Amino acid sequence: MLSPKPLLWRLSPRRLVLLCIVAVGGAEPAFAEESARTEGVLTLQQALKQALSGNPGLQEIRARADAAAAMPSQAGALPDPQLSFGALNIPSNTFNLRQDEMTMMAVGVSQQIPFPGKLNLQEQAAELEAEAAAQSAEEARLRLTRDVTIRWWQLFYLDRALMVNKDAQTAFQALVDVALAQYRAGEGLQQDVLIAQLECSKLKDRLLELIGIRHGEAARLNALLNRSGNTAVRLPDTADVLEPKLVADTVLFETAGQTRPEIAQQRKAIDAARTRLELAHKDYWPDLNVGAGYAFRQNAPDGTFRSDFAEFRLSVNLPIYAGQKQSKAVDQRNSELLKEQFALEESLRKLQADITQALASYQHARERLELFETDIVPQAKQTVASLLAGYRTGQTDMNTLLRAETTALDYEIQYWEALARSQQALAEMAAAVGEEKIDEN
Repeated sequence: MLSPKPLLWRLSPRRLVLLCIVAVGGAEPAFAEESARTEGVLTLQQALKQALSGNPGLQEIRARADAAAAMPSQAGALPDPQLSFGALNIPSNTFNLRQDEMTMMAVGVSQQIPFPGKLNLQEQAAELEAEAAAQSAEEARLRLTRDVTIRWWQLFYLDRALMVNKDAQTAFQALVDVALAQYRAGEGLQQDVLIAQLECSKLKDRLLELIGIRHGEAARLNALLNRSGNTAVRLPDTADVLEPKLVADTVLFETAGQTRPEIAQQRKAIDAARTRLELAHKDYWPDLNVGAGYAFRQNAPDGTFRSDFAEFRLSVNLPIYAGQKQSKAVDQRNSELLKEQFALEESLRKLQADITQALASYQHARERLELFETDIVPQAKQTVASLLAGYRTGQTDMNTLLRAETTALDYEIQYWEALARSQQALAEMAAAVGEEKIDEN
């Protein structure tokens, strides 16, 4: 028989919205420190905090963003100057430094100077790419929050399903006892006892299946929290349920276009590609190379003084292969810009689809939840009670009673599944929108 205990905590007219189950946005979330009632119990807030501080995948993306942030100053700096040393015009027959007047020891320095504007464009492109990398870290953080929330609520549902199953085992065992008592009194059939015992065995099999599924879900959650896969995961008996009054989907679309890190990342990538294209056009212009040198000469063998030489150089590269190099580079950068623009359009369409799907999933789960709570579960319990009374008086057969018990069990498990799915859909929606506030308040 269905146990009413799992439903008691949420039978108020409107359940309170206590804590948001997802944390997204630009700043690091400030999770409330809550001490679990039992040591070792993992609340959703604790799970999120552990994941955001220890997940290696997120740390990798953050390290990649930090590496990209160090690139702009490098891209905007001048190339390193060249320092050279040399020995010029040494006679090969004697290698005497005094023999010939043109023999000298030289030292020089040169500096390449890119055409005006190139360095600035290189630095600007690197800055935009670094900002895109920072947005990718925020996007990874957003998805990690969503994944942890979904896994946590899946475990919460499985725990409730296990509890309902165990309560049902007690109820089915009571049916076995009733059938056995009826049989011993000569008022029942032996087949009723056997059928009831078979249903008890089937419940045990179902319990083992649920336990196996839970082990897999716990391992997945542990992986997100950077913990060993066999770490025990104990959840609290109750959870804070969010029931926001959602804004229109068009408002969510607009908000997502402004706040979703993935969209911001792709817009930065478009700006970077546009800057790279401008830089490719600049490459038609030559770079400069300036240098100076000083050559030391030895005095003549008879002591005659020989003056030293100074040297100044100015050179440019000649882009005479522009049709094969610079023009092709411009074509390449044009294609890269188009690629980023098309990627943004595709992401916006996919984003709208994700929001629409999550919104529909949440509304569907909420409607099922209300239906189970107000109609189906109470009616199933009343049906079981009525059939049990009828069985005691011989007006109902065991098969009908067992079907009613099994159906009531399935409905209560579906109730908890709908509850978990509603919270998972909100997590998916908040991740798609890119910010925590998705309601009208």
